[in-house]
Amino acid sequence: MPMTFLVTGATGRVGRHVVDHLLRTGRRVRALTRDPAGADLPESVEVVRGDLTDPGTLGPAFDGVEGVHLLTVGGDDYATLRTGPELARLAEKAGVRRVALLWNGEVGPVEEAFAASGLEWTRLQPVDFMSNALAWAPDIRAEGEVREPFADVPGGVVDEADVGAVSAAVLVRGGHAGRTYVLTGPRVLSRRQRLAAIAEATGRPLRLVELTEEQARRRWRQAGHAEELVELLASWQGNPPPESISISPTVREITGREPRSFEEWAVEHAAHFGAEA
Repeated sequence: MPMTFLVTGATGRVGRHVVDHLLRTGRRVRALTRDPAGADLPESVEVVRGDLTDPGTLGPAFDGVEGVHLLTVGGDDYATLRTGPELARLAEKAGVRRVALLWNGEVGPVEEAFAASGLEWTRLQPVDFMSNALAWAPDIRAEGEVREPFADVPGGVVDEADVGAVSAAVLVRGGHAGRTYVLTGPRVLSRRQRLAAIAEATGRPLRLVELTEEQARRRWRQAGHAEELVELLASWQGNPPPESISISPTVREITGREPRSFEEWAVEHAAHFGAEA
């Protein structure tokens, strides 16, 4: 009988890809979400209700599970989860074997709790998601320009589909216990370079208006981000650590194929930005 794998954040940008990759390998998938009615996942997926910020809702979700794709943030504000010890205890009690931890930019209570547990854990560190560029779409369609800070600071963006593929492979195959993997695409690109790729894909001239750091902080606060997240964004975007501005071979080494480039991603998503007919 196929083993069951639990995917938390299963309706999110990475989680959906983890679900898809596990299904393709014939695994049984249990998806954890706070809103099962709106999950819109394949019929073969067992969808269960639960909230990572409230461990009391999670007990049955771990039953009979071989591996878990686990978020390290939760709630509507995507704050760092403080329930790591409870989550680790639940997983150990249920006999979970492997856990892939999707970090949120810093090592927090979840990572610390699983590192101290007897479980096989692997930390996945995507530098920046390619799909974050979709936040530019309304301004690009309306005005042909983007307003961003740190326009020329490089970063190793990665496609969420590649992150999902790595997580699924780690959970199914094993052999990655205690490892931390930085995940990037094949090139390091600044925001200005990413916008240029979108301009090429859409056939439209696009402009980048650079914000000051204070303007960016004000915008993030107005968007409802907690101060913890504002500080993290400013730090990561303005002064990224060395591992985030170099190319990682992880996607190729674990999945056996090259990671998708931002240029390929831009072509696939050109319609979101108002591509010319």
